[in-house]
Amino acid sequence: MAGKSLLRPDLIVAGPVSELSFEWLKQRHVAGLILDLDDTLLALGEQIVNTKVMDWVARARLEFNLWIVSNNPNRPFIESIALSLSLPYVNRAAKPSRRALRRVLEEMQLLPEQVAIVGDRLLTDVLAGNRLGLVTVLVEPPGPSRILRGRLLRAVERLVFPDVLIRPTGNPSVGRS
Repeated sequence: MAGKSLLRPDLIVAGPVSELSFEWLKQRHVAGLILDLDDTLLALGEQIVNTKVMDWVARARLEFNLWIVSNNPNRPFIESIALSLSLPYVNRAAKPSRRALRRVLEEMQLLPEQVAIVGDRLLTDVLAGNRLGLVTVLVEPPGPSRILRGRLLRAVERLVFPDVLIRPTGNPSVGRS
């Protein structure tokens, strides 16, 4: 990890998780995906995963070992979403802590470099993944957040880390090789 900024994702997708290319992941020998929930699979404030994301998860399940890892403390809510997607989950993950991610890696029986963490936040998902040596992917929320908190946190990240979050016009994703 020498030379890699802890807050720089390996890939920035200029769109929601449903725009994430399986080919890009396979080229990096990714076999497992750790997926954030709030504002990654589900817009904050929503109760149901949209159809595009559900379809993407169904296709991803055929290619990768999938887990939901969320900081959200509402276990019944996380469990209902995880059940609707037929995915195992961890809630109260406390990202950027690596404890929950290590547990999921053990369950997946994969090495960190074989797993990508996909999320919407630099200071939780990307930081936690980079600290553990995972492939890190930053995505946009799957829809507008109903909760002001998500928009505010993302605005602060864009102000503090503008060089990481700027996307060139016309390029659907930016990543390091």
